[in-house]
Amino acid sequence: MRRWRLWVKDDEGSAALEFITAGILLLVPLVYLVIALGAVQEQTLGAEAAARHTARAISQATDQGAANARADAVLASVRDEYGMDDVDVALECLPAGDPCPRAGATVIVRVSTRVALPFMPPVAGLDQLTAIPIEASAAQKASRLWGAE
Repeated sequence: MRRWRLWVKDDEGSAALEFITAGILLLVPLVYLVIALGAVQEQTLGAEAAARHTARAISQATDQGAANARADAVLASVRDEYGMDDVDVALECLPAGDPCPRAGATVIVRVSTRVALPFMPPVAGLDQLTAIPIEASAAQKASRLWGAE
């Protein structure tokens, strides 16, 4: 029995080292995933809020000037609230025709943006290459009396 002990390595204390190493190797990607998903979720909620509130503001306005002013104010507020940098907004009315918005039309607002992943360096465009596109749309029916005074 004593002979067997000579052949076995003394591994006392290595469990802590293995636990720390394995813990770090598993914990760092998990923390990064949580941070990245949080950033994507924030921008997704921001795009959805921008589309929904802009469509509502346009459809409840009294005329074209008020609709433009309300849409700009809502977009500025949502962009500030959610920290959105590059936002593209498209406005469409159904049924199609001029002008948009108009009385009785369904106003469709599409908002698109890109989410840069956290800790991605701007080296060789890596931050733009790994950016995730986000798009949201909302529809709101304008009143038949829209624009009438």
